[in-house]
Amino acid sequence: MTQYKVPLIIRGKVIEDYEAQFGGRDGATELVTPSVGKYMSELALTRPSAMSDLYAISFEEILDYLEQLGTRLHLAENSYVQDALDLSLRTSGLSEGILRDCYANLHKIFGKEQWRQTVDRTIGIDHVEGWVEHAIGNGGRAAIRAFGARSVHVIAGNVPQVAAITIARNAVTRGDAIIKTPSNDPLTASAIARTMIDMAPDHPITRHLSVAYWKGGTETVEERLYRPANIEKIIAWGGFASITHISKYLQPGIDLITLDPKLSSTILGRETFADEATMRAAAALAALDVGVYNQEACSNARVIYVESGTDQDGIDKANAFGAMLNEEIRALPPHFSGPAVRMDPALENEMNALRLSSEWHKIYGGGREGAVVVSQMDEPVDFAKLLANRVANVVPVDDLEIPVRAVTAYTQTIGIYPESLKAQLRDRLSIHGAQRIVSLGGSGMPVFTGPQDAIEPMRRMCKWIIDESRPESYLKQVLVKEDEGEMA
Repeated sequence: MTQYKVPLIIRGKVIEDYEAQFGGRDGATELVTPSVGKYMSELALTRPSAMSDLYAISFEEILDYLEQLGTRLHLAENSYVQDALDLSLRTSGLSEGILRDCYANLHKIFGKEQWRQTVDRTIGIDHVEGWVEHAIGNGGRAAIRAFGARSVHVIAGNVPQVAAITIARNAVTRGDAIIKTPSNDPLTASAIARTMIDMAPDHPITRHLSVAYWKGGTETVEERLYRPANIEKIIAWGGFASITHISKYLQPGIDLITLDPKLSSTILGRETFADEATMRAAAALAALDVGVYNQEACSNARVIYVESGTDQDGIDKANAFGAMLNEEIRALPPHFSGPAVRMDPALENEMNALRLSSEWHKIYGGGREGAVVVSQMDEPVDFAKLLANRVANVVPVDDLEIPVRAVTAYTQTIGIYPESLKAQLRDRLSIHGAQRIVSLGGSGMPVFTGPQDAIEPMRRMCKWIIDESRPESYLKQVLVKEDEGEMA
């Protein structure tokens, strides 16, 4: 059993009285951390006025802070980031090559121009920088401003970037964040926070970030923390059980923003099968969507619908494509994708059952390297929700209505080929529930200047306040009775 220390960080203060112990996800790792409940009076920001220091700095100063922070997060030079990588190698579902690449590029997330563009497009820089006035009816005016909120961020640990993005979002919205770290990545947020403390211990952004680890569902912590006197928003990246648990604490004064797990898919039009070279090119692109982040992300393709047809010729084309896709997945470079770190037992059982008894499926590949299951009919495998470990399911169809109707509110990303097919399908896919439509091969390259999971999380992280003004003449007018005796 290898033990890792996970400090509690509260607004610039690093607490290291390690007394709580938790088992890690790999069974051979133990996490020790301060008892969060012991420090609840410090963790909860009960005085909203304490956030006024965030409004004494300009938006440009916030961007400068993030840019400087990024320069201090290089893996080769930052021992905190090195420790986070070391622990993630034990707890993450990502292979070593991918993790090293993630941490080596962590500093790039804090680029100044990236966040200027992101805020301008998703919130409006003028709204975070001051009151924006506009005219309303009857000669009045209204001023609107986006204010930061006291929030708890329950983040996912499937990729280290989630922690970095959360910290940057909190900074540019002038929020006070408590980040609850996950057991498969308990140190990345802490590494960034400790770097912030070393860089600028008294800066308002440093003083409005806390990072804590506790076991999800610990009522002695959550019942005391999730109260309107302490927080105004909960931003939760989590599964159904996690979100259901958090929702029991909701009451007037607390807003829940969920970025819950999704399933993603692919639609390939008949043009894919024009010739072998086109098939191979499409298979190489589809492999990127399946393999990026070891198929650990919500945006990874799992079911791939191909408009090959379901007659024997169509099934043969689908099988040939499945074989190509399996080869392309295995050929992906190790910094991008790799063999499964830990096989999902439930998925393994389902795959073994198919090999033994199903004449309706062909399997190319297998084991930790991944596999492609080709349905010999126009239906996905009945365990499609379990697909992981670089295992994809190719499904031949005669009509693209089948993949369109398969889209639900749980669908996130859909990769489409050829490009011309996107314009034909995107409206109907969106109506059915799709939340992100990309060119084939682009699922792992999200645009953070736009929506996420069909919402705009950064806008919702803010509190939108309005100041209304009306001329005295209008206020007097509303008191004058009309001929009918009604109030005007």
